[in-house]
Amino acid sequence: MRLMRVSDAAELAAAYSRNRDHLAYWDPARSAEFYTEEWQAADIASRLVAHDAGVDHLFGLFTGDEIVGRFNLTGIVRGPFQSSSLGYWVDSRYTGRGLASSAVQAIIDTAREDLGLHRIEASTLLDNIGSQRVLLKAGFQQIGMAPQYLKIAGTWQDHNLYQILLHG
Repeated sequence: MRLMRVSDAAELAAAYSRNRDHLAYWDPARSAEFYTEEWQAADIASRLVAHDAGVDHLFGLFTGDEIVGRFNLTGIVRGPFQSSSLGYWVDSRYTGRGLASSAVQAIIDTAREDLGLHRIEASTLLDNIGSQRVLLKAGFQQIGMAPQYLKIAGTWQDHNLYQILLHG
């Protein structure tokens, strides 16, 4: 796993295209443009600007040169909050192998040791049992349920909310 680069755009577009049906249930509705190298390059470039500003970290999970997952720490808030949101997905061919669990643990370690964060939050659709297992295994605790929290697959959907406290 490493920080994404603009040069990863073609591979990221291919990964999203390959997983289009797999991710459709869990993701916001996507335009056709989203699946292009150009769109992904522009998105990575803007996220790298946010990374340089200290508010986002975009990681790719690779096997060789192929992207098999994407993990994001976004919306980093400093000051007394020291918190971020975690989002991720794993290629349909690699689910159930512990890759998400290992990557989430590595992100927790980075957030604690390198970024000095106090808290990470995450959310899942109510029926996303696999992602809930990943979070709970990593030490996240469910802290509630948010009605109509995110617009996923074109519909405002309820989400379970999780957090992990990294210090204290």
